[in-house]
Amino acid sequence: MLIREETEHDIAAIHALLAGAFETAPHSQQTEHLIVDALRQKGKLTLSLIAQQDDELIGCIAFSPIKINNLECGWYGLGPVAVLPDRQGFGVGSELIQSGIRHLRADDAAGCVVLGEPNYYSRFGFAPLPDLKLEGVPDEYFMARPLIDEIPAGKVDYDPAFYISQNA
Repeated sequence: MLIREETEHDIAAIHALLAGAFETAPHSQQTEHLIVDALRQKGKLTLSLIAQQDDELIGCIAFSPIKINNLECGWYGLGPVAVLPDRQGFGVGSELIQSGIRHLRADDAAGCVVLGEPNYYSRFGFAPLPDLKLEGVPDEYFMARPLIDEIPAGKVDYDPAFYISQNA
């Protein structure tokens, strides 16, 4: 398996993979593919990695800047991440997440947040931070992984692209 940054040739496959992966996801509004498209169009898709095996795209992950207390501060949001259903359970998602964190660290990012299942994301060093909040989300599902010693406090805002279904 090869993990690499997306190229222009991958965009349609990423769109299709995200649309298919979240089509029946119970905690999704099925807009993940539209979110990534909007982030890309706005120049806010900081990092987009794909997992490829035998010339087939089998997984993808996106990272975009977040704001804390309305300020950009070198923190990023992880998501969405998706793996083809028949390739899940083989470590593809884990490799994408770990590779993404390495890229962020190499680019001097201060940290990363994720909204998701605590049992899954805690394996990668994500944990709720008591002073970092995402409005309307239970604390246990909003987690952070600081990449430097300084831990911020305040209200987190994702890019407006994440609220695309509310704007439609």
